[in-house]
Amino acid sequence: MYTGKDPRADLFAATTKPPATGLIAEDQLALFYGTPPQAEGVGWKSWYHRGNNFVLAYSEAAPGAVFARDGQPDEYVVYLPDAAHGAVIEAGDERVAVPGYRIAFVPPGDSRVTLPEGGVLVRLFTTRSTDLAEAASNARAYDAARTHIPPFEAWPAPKHGFRVRHYSLDVPAEPGRFGRIFRCTTFMVNIFEPQKGPRDTTRMSPHHHDDFEQCSLALKGKFVHHLRWPWTVDMADWRDDRHVEVGSPSSLVIPPPVIHTTRAMDAADNDLVDIFCPPRMDFSLKPGWVLNAEDYPLPKD
Repeated sequence: MYTGKDPRADLFAATTKPPATGLIAEDQLALFYGTPPQAEGVGWKSWYHRGNNFVLAYSEAAPGAVFARDGQPDEYVVYLPDAAHGAVIEAGDERVAVPGYRIAFVPPGDSRVTLPEGGVLVRLFTTRSTDLAEAASNARAYDAARTHIPPFEAWPAPKHGFRVRHYSLDVPAEPGRFGRIFRCTTFMVNIFEPQKGPRDTTRMSPHHHDDFEQCSLALKGKFVHHLRWPWTVDMADWRDDRHVEVGSPSSLVIPPPVIHTTRAMDAADNDLVDIFCPPRMDFSLKPGWVLNAEDYPLPKD
């Protein structure tokens, strides 16, 4: 369903296999603007939104705010979208100053993220962090199992063991490469270059995923998420098309096998991040697409 010069065009072969029945789920939407946070403390407030395998924590903080995790069961993501707002990450014996406009991966165990200048902090956890999954605004949305999504399995440990790793987002565009993709043992994050102005409606990219969710995090601008549920032989699966208009910050979890594409709408910057848990194999197999691939090996199979 990718066309033209879209780098994803050769990822999927055409198929006539009909979608399975009885597996249709609803999208999950969270508007972090205009809604109360799920948690707050001295100098900070946080909104939590979950998918089948993950929890997204969006936080706004005053200078000096601290976000601690004790006994964290697995590796998690710290995303710092603003160049002027960095963080200090403490994990084990490490204390690492991470500039703004970076993505960092934090080892399991005890850790602390401090924002000396405050700002926006995005963290990504798997649902093994049960306290955060229960705190999510849509905590009950996954009480019915998504049987068409395989059980979560972490990818192999990084080379030379777990430690705080961080990577600059100041990466020039390259022909044939799609976005700015980073992965760890638990997540893949694709950070798009902010789009100036509305998206060209003659260059949309409708597509679907058979067995994994996509979370689209809007950090600046306005968007319309276009969603189409496939028809199966069971009309109970059928849904009307949806065109979900959102501002920023907001998060939309798109279930498989919903056909989807997103249109940026703001006249200024439109800033979107795509999140997958666990990492995507198809993107990982594209040479040069995952910018930190040397640090995180592929599964052996």
